[in-house]
Amino acid sequence: MKKYKTLYLWMLVPMVFMQLGIFRDYWGDFTDNAWSVHVHYWTGSIWYLYLIIQPYFATHNKLDLHRTNGIIGMFLAGGVCLTALSMMYRDVNTAHLAMENTERFGPLGPWFFYGVAAIEIPMMIAFGFAVIKSIIHRKEIENHAWWLISTVFLIMFPAVGRGIQNVYIGMNASDWPNVDIMFPLYLAVAFIIVLLLLAAWKYNKLKHPATLLGVGVNVYILFLEPLGKSEAIQAFFETFVKG
Repeated sequence: MKKYKTLYLWMLVPMVFMQLGIFRDYWGDFTDNAWSVHVHYWTGSIWYLYLIIQPYFATHNKLDLHRTNGIIGMFLAGGVCLTALSMMYRDVNTAHLAMENTERFGPLGPWFFYGVAAIEIPMMIAFGFAVIKSIIHRKEIENHAWWLISTVFLIMFPAVGRGIQNVYIGMNASDWPNVDIMFPLYLAVAFIIVLLLLAAWKYNKLKHPATLLGVGVNVYILFLEPLGKSEAIQAFFETFVKG
């Protein structure tokens, strides 16, 4: 338990990067955001907050608070997962807008938003799986803790990727619409994997299944472009999400 004494401080790092990444997109047009966006943002932010306070409670003789908040946390985890999946309609709708307003969206073609939707499904399935595994192993401190910590790296990409992409596009605004929108996303994936491996190394969890799952999900994100351009993927979302 001693080695997790300062874990709550380390968990501030991904929280800060997530908030910085999403800051402009969320707060920049706060009143224009759909209700589902608000719910997802706040459930996700509170989940990150729980991953800071829960290790603190567990390692600072506040186990009753840890257990009580753990039950509430499972409710939040469901909210994070379900609200993310519910926003896929928004992704498909944005793909249609990009198709109709090519000048406005520039290099962000319809394929990009189909690709975003395609990577979110396994991302959220993996998130849910990690949370369930943490419940199953709740009496095994090492496994319980690491499965929960891994959830951070499973859902970092949307915020961090968007943030790095926005900065990159801003730096190359003079070249619009001839801007490589995928390069900053590859940087975001590399950044997240490095953070995950550093954390796993620090806590001796490089070979843990949760670490491998985190790396696998982030590697999968690298296929966003071919997934988004796949006619089969597009047909799937048009049929089952857009309707």
